[in-house]
Amino acid sequence: MTTLHDVALMRLVAQRLAGPPAADAAAAVHRLLAVQGQDFPGAVTSLALRTSTRDRTAVLHALDTGSVVRSWPMRGTLHLVAAGDLPWMLELLGPRALAGLAGRRAALGLTDADAERARDLAVAALAGGRRLPRRALLTAIDEGGVPTTGQRGYHLLWFLAQTGTLCLGPTEEGEQLFVLLDEWVRAPRRLAREEALAELVLRYFLGHGPATVHDLVRWAGTTVRDVRTGLDAVRDRLERIEVDGTEHYLDPETPERCAAHREAARAPLLLPGFDEFVLGYADRGAVLDPAHAERIVPGRNGVFRPTVVVDGRIAGTWRPAGRGAARTVEAEPFTAWDATVAEAVPRLAAALP
Repeated sequence: MTTLHDVALMRLVAQRLAGPPAADAAAAVHRLLAVQGQDFPGAVTSLALRTSTRDRTAVLHALDTGSVVRSWPMRGTLHLVAAGDLPWMLELLGPRALAGLAGRRAALGLTDADAERARDLAVAALAGGRRLPRRALLTAIDEGGVPTTGQRGYHLLWFLAQTGTLCLGPTEEGEQLFVLLDEWVRAPRRLAREEALAELVLRYFLGHGPATVHDLVRWAGTTVRDVRTGLDAVRDRLERIEVDGTEHYLDPETPERCAAHREAARAPLLLPGFDEFVLGYADRGAVLDPAHAERIVPGRNGVFRPTVVVDGRIAGTWRPAGRGAARTVEAEPFTAWDATVAEAVPRLAAALP
């Protein structure tokens, strides 16, 4: 019998947070297909935690050299993805994210013509390999006659990224710069719809499993029908287990890998906010007591706190404290945890990428 506790530990191993890590940032993000990227510094740490070097500099290098990009591939939400995957993900998942566009645009006082004018201005500002920070790109759009005040600027940049014109690529002084997707992504993958659905399903379950069809539907912002279509194409490459009467799918190698690294998976772990271990699933019951859900998302405001994981379960939250040589963290357990966990937190904080 596979238990929810087993599911939690296997997820840590599948995501390369326990056991053998990914070789580098590109391999880590490829494994997961996409990594939550709303909080850029936290996303860099999340990816670094899954690599053999645990080095933020190496993750930034992957962004600067174009093997990893950041954009809005699904659900209208920022993620880190392998550069070659972004075009097919936008084609497959972008249309659902664009639903309701007309109402939002009208509320902002923008027209479709404004959006297309913004596209022309962005292309003119970035063509030829140029790259610009957000403020400079918005200035170019505003000076071209399209207003960017209030939420208009964010909407326009999101729309242009969602429709395949822009993406976020290299960094400069800690900020990512906008580039033209067609210029920056040198080897785009173009998949027919059936191929794309199969790729989505396979990569999600390999990197996140054990997980359910509902988990993937929520994660990708897609439909049950589409997930089942993709699943039919790759079912023979996945293992199926039943947990409390619910089907879960996973990499066939994950159970054996978890058995070999079970103690490592049970060890305490600090994760940034918005980490895939938390946000990668519709149902977090395997890793989080629902009674504590608002402890990691106060007021359900969509802002996820950094978490402390113990024995595969989210057992508390943490936050940075102090600066420079005095930098440490303050951790708050949901309930009392034992002395070994309390002693491990400062050591884990010091080792965070």
